Amino acid sequence: MHIKRATSSDFAQLIIIWENSVRATHDFLPEKMIATLRRLILNNYLPNIDVYMSVDEHNNITGFMATKENRLEMLFISPISRGKGIGKALLQYAVTNFAINEVDVNEQNKQAIGFYQRHGFRIYDRSELDGEGNPFPLLHMRLVDTNIDNQDNRVSAAD
Repeated sequence: MHIKRATSSDFAQLIIIWENSVRATHDFLPEKMIATLRRLILNNYLPNIDVYMSVDEHNNITGFMATKENRLEMLFISPISRGKGIGKALLQYAVTNFAINEVDVNEQNKQAIGFYQRHGFRIYDRSELDGEGNPFPLLHMRLVDTNIDNQDNRVSAAD
């Protein structure tokens, strides 16, 4: 696996990964909301935040993350690539290279909450509404243990 900065030419593939990942993990989101978020992410969010993607040995994108300042704004893995350490590698890359120490997680996304807790994040606050003002509560999490175990030393990075 290799981590590199995404460019606008990658966004069409990233939004497909986003949508497939959301459909696999965000069963609480109605179809209309997924369509609305898809447009927002593709047109408003991805162009305005730092986006890094993981690619396999064939240069296929397997996942991506987006950061802004000290916050992890997005972390999505292709459903066929889940369970292979890609999320962990992207998170560790963000913590190590960008001093990421905060993330918001949908309260209904128990898988994501567990993932971040296993990697040293703890809940410090809760909001009733998501960032768009929708009734999907967010848990605000902060990194308290920076010792993210790196079991896969094959990860490399390039900008």
